Amino acid sequence: MVKLALEQLGARYGQREVLSDASSPWIEGGVLTALVGANAAGKSTLFRRIAGQLRGAGAIRLSGATESDLRYMPQDTAMTAALTVYESVILALKQGKGGWRLTPSELTAVDDVLHRFGIAHLAEQQLPDLSGGQRQSVSIAQTLVTRPKVVLMDEPTSALDLYRQFEILEALRQYAAETGAVVVLAVHDLNQVMRSCTTTIALAGGRIIATGPTLEVLTPDLIRQLYGIDSRVERCSRGCPMMIVDGPSPVEFQV
Repeated sequence: MVKLALEQLGARYGQREVLSDASSPWIEGGVLTALVGANAAGKSTLFRRIAGQLRGAGAIRLSGATESDLRYMPQDTAMTAALTVYESVILALKQGKGGWRLTPSELTAVDDVLHRFGIAHLAEQQLPDLSGGQRQSVSIAQTLVTRPKVVLMDEPTSALDLYRQFEILEALRQYAAETGAVVVLAVHDLNQVMRSCTTTIALAGGRIIATGPTLEVLTPDLIRQLYGIDSRVERCSRGCPMMIVDGPSPVEFQV
């Protein structure tokens, strides 16, 4: 099983400190982990620091994987190249490998990832012709076609409708379970987090303030601290947890 731990990570943009002493216990693979926090809490910066795109203090610990096994999907993925969906996933698979000849197993990997994320019917479509949600699904396929062991995705469902959110999160959950990979998703919809993510990391002001089982982390007190709202967790008719928002909290919240 793959594991990831963060030790006192820090990062700056010029003189401005945006990430400070961000630490976590071992985050185990095989399940989905959510990264939650308000806008500008430092979620994208934390991902970029883990992915090696930013330098700073601290250390990233990996067990069962190496840095080459990590893939990061940013929130904004430009898709203006005159490529088909199929060609773009091949490009992601072969990047850095040298040569473009595909083996039968590589062709199977491309076909499998297109089917897994429900975009096989778009294989011959040009990237600039896709909708925002379709492009987001293609980005996910590009990220996972190499079957990485550590996956960081910044708001991977933000452009998707409700049904596609459900499909994509379920496909990601199955991927984590099959591969044992650490899969961390920055997600704003806390009800999606409660339904799909076993573990949650809460970030505020560039610091990790809680890590653990999702329902133990997403308490009304912590949600108030993160977002400045009063809420409660109830169960739907099928037994799934869901957050009910009661309204803004009169207590000043942490930013």
